[in-house]
Amino acid sequence: MIVLANINLKAISLKARPLLGFLLFFSGCGNERNQFTINGNTMGTTYSIKFVSSTTNIDIESIESGIDSLLNQLNKQMSTWDPKSEISLFNSWKSLEPYPVSEALLKVMNGAIDISRKTDGLFDITVYELMRLWGFGPNPKSGMPDNNEIISALNRSGYGKITIKNETLIKSNKSIKVDLNAIAKGYGVDKVFAYVRTKGYEDIFVEIGGEVRCSGKNRNNRKWTIGIEDPLVFDSNDNDFCAILHLDDGSVATSGNYRNIVNLDGEILGHTINPKTGFPIQTDVLSVTVLSESCMIADAWATALMVMDYEIGYEKVNNNPEIDAVWIMKDSEDGNRYVSKSGNMEIKELKYLFK
Repeated sequence: MIVLANINLKAISLKARPLLGFLLFFSGCGNERNQFTINGNTMGTTYSIKFVSSTTNIDIESIESGIDSLLNQLNKQMSTWDPKSEISLFNSWKSLEPYPVSEALLKVMNGAIDISRKTDGLFDITVYELMRLWGFGPNPKSGMPDNNEIISALNRSGYGKITIKNETLIKSNKSIKVDLNAIAKGYGVDKVFAYVRTKGYEDIFVEIGGEVRCSGKNRNNRKWTIGIEDPLVFDSNDNDFCAILHLDDGSVATSGNYRNIVNLDGEILGHTINPKTGFPIQTDVLSVTVLSESCMIADAWATALMVMDYEIGYEKVNNNPEIDAVWIMKDSEDGNRYVSKSGNMEIKELKYLFK
């Protein structure tokens, strides 16, 4: 393993921020390809949609209205911050009877449970109560949780306690609650991307809170360029990147503990919880970036790989043709950071050589 420079860990900002795993690079405008951009806010973060056309005769307001409508509907289905959303109503459902849900929620739940099986439960959307105990989510608990609270929350979690049958969700524990934060943004990216494509465009870039799906080329007729943030300098005024991806088809998502953090009784904790132990993860992995055709899959796997040790995650990725990944790690021996990758992503190294 080779590193270009020695860089020590520095203090992490106490301010929790939305996870923005990527920053987009732009080059100069071209005259023959016109790029249109729509920006906004959704799911507690921002979004940016770009598409390229050979004409300037575009009904941009109609497209923007369609995107806003789609994202508003997604929030009404999957936001745990909205007490009247579909997922919140399911969480408050104190019954073992089947609970009918929308096609969208069913798709996300199916995808989540499939990845839970593939990761031996290290990805699990039933961590709502565990997240709350550690100070995250819409109703966070203050102070450090004790062991009895964690054990109780673990007894009320576990993806195997939810069954999908005939377009319904069935709880085997009345108190189980679901948090879709680790997969819903990616699903939203996929939905917006599909919507823009139905309008006849092929050169598309969709980003929600750092999760990306794109196709075709940018306005300069080049692949879309996405920078992976350096996890330890994200709070500086300068954009600092560990690596750059060049992509013309596919999705990219990142997960890391360096943005969404909480201070509990003087201890700084990241938001990634091991669903088996109930405790925040302790690992040498600072962030994981995942590439897949589907952004929903990339989003969920990025979270799953953050829970795993690097060696286990690397094996999982190599055995899964749906995904590719880049890890940014802190070496436990000398304190240096390394970038490692699996597969054949087109990556330009900035600071570090790949293992």
